[in-house]
Amino acid sequence: MPQPPTDSHNPKGAPGPARRLRLDDLAATAALAGHLATAVSAGDCLALSGDLGTGKTSFARALLAALGVDEEVPSPTFALVQTYQAGPLAVAHFDLYRLDDPDDVAELGFDDALDTGLVLVEWPDRLGAALPEDRLDICFTLADGVRMATLRPQGSWSHRLDGLPP
Repeated sequence: MPQPPTDSHNPKGAPGPARRLRLDDLAATAALAGHLATAVSAGDCLALSGDLGTGKTSFARALLAALGVDEEVPSPTFALVQTYQAGPLAVAHFDLYRLDDPDDVAELGFDDALDTGLVLVEWPDRLGAALPEDRLDICFTLADGVRMATLRPQGSWSHRLDGLPP
């Protein structure tokens, strides 16, 4: 896949504007995941945050399906990390809900996963300083039966969301 553009004045890129998307059903979640599947590559981090039950794992499943993973995708809550092969792209899905110390993430192979593939991380706040600066933050909320996803591009991601519905 082509490498994403970077801001020549700031190689990490400034944070881009946040986008809020309404996700009325699983099809809308799958559509968002399908769009992002065309933009991800090795070295990318998607940081998925939100309360329990807001759609983080559903989004991860939809993204993995859009990338061509045809196996069952369980929540990695108890294993902390599940790995997949999506064609040539390795994908590591971390769920850090039970992580007590950000230093423990090194034992899970987080840096290696980021060096060699795509990383999806639920509960990214548990990473502390290990959270990559270059990432796409996706915050899921559910209020009054309405599910929303707020995308906050960081670093090179500020240039990579073109074509996404407003």
